[in-house]
Amino acid sequence: MNFSEFWETIKIRKWGKYVVTLLVFLVVFLFIGEQSLIQFGKRGREIRRLEEQRDMYLQETEKAQREIQTLHHPDSLERYAREHYYMHNSNEDIFLIEE
Repeated sequence: MNFSEFWETIKIRKWGKYVVTLLVFLVVFLFIGEQSLIQFGKRGREIRRLEEQRDMYLQETEKAQREIQTLHHPDSLERYAREHYYMHNSNEDIFLIEE
């Protein structure tokens, strides 16, 4: 084996270490651990799901706030009690009709 052949094998071995190190790093980065790319995607989906829930709860809160505002008037409070809790005066009869 002459010097040039020896030098080529050393270069290949030298770059081989870097390639193997790079491949190990990529495998760890993509698949292993809490900071992996897969976990990153899962957390992103979880964040989107939680934001949708937050928006839904905000809409329900706004709806409840509007309903509370309407219940401040005595007439609407009486109507609400009659519709939702089937309350009535003592001299009234209630007939429930289901559709």
